[in-house]
Amino acid sequence: MNKVILMGRLTRDPDIRYSQGDNQLAIGRFSLAVDRRFKRQGEPDADFFNCTAFGRQAEFVEKYLKQGTKILLTGRVQNDNYTNKNGEKVYSVQIIAEEIEFAESKNAQGNAGGMGGFQPPQPDPSNAADDGFINLPNGIEEELPFS
Repeated sequence: MNKVILMGRLTRDPDIRYSQGDNQLAIGRFSLAVDRRFKRQGEPDADFFNCTAFGRQAEFVEKYLKQGTKILLTGRVQNDNYTNKNGEKVYSVQIIAEEIEFAESKNAQGNAGGMGGFQPPQPDPSNAADDGFINLPNGIEEELPFS
């Protein structure tokens, strides 16, 4: 079984390319910084993984991810070993993404709110009833992105 689960932040904006030919396939490459659970003095605080996503996952990466975005990635480890021009064996590993999810809300990232920047009007707490619920301002139903 080859399965890896990582939670971390993108170290840079993803690089998205499309394959040539009739059936173009999106290929997204990005680097993920994953904090180490236990830190020893003199050692790095995080590990950095090169990740690749294909197809719909790559399109998701292109549309929604950027540097600093915290994600949860499920995938597999793949060896990318090769021999360079000098005849030396180079060992490297990359993570092939199978599933990608956001690991925090847009608000936690410091962006301007979720749902495309929608900011509902803030109710006045002084108008709150004693039942523990906040009274919503009149007319807010028309502004909600769902009903």
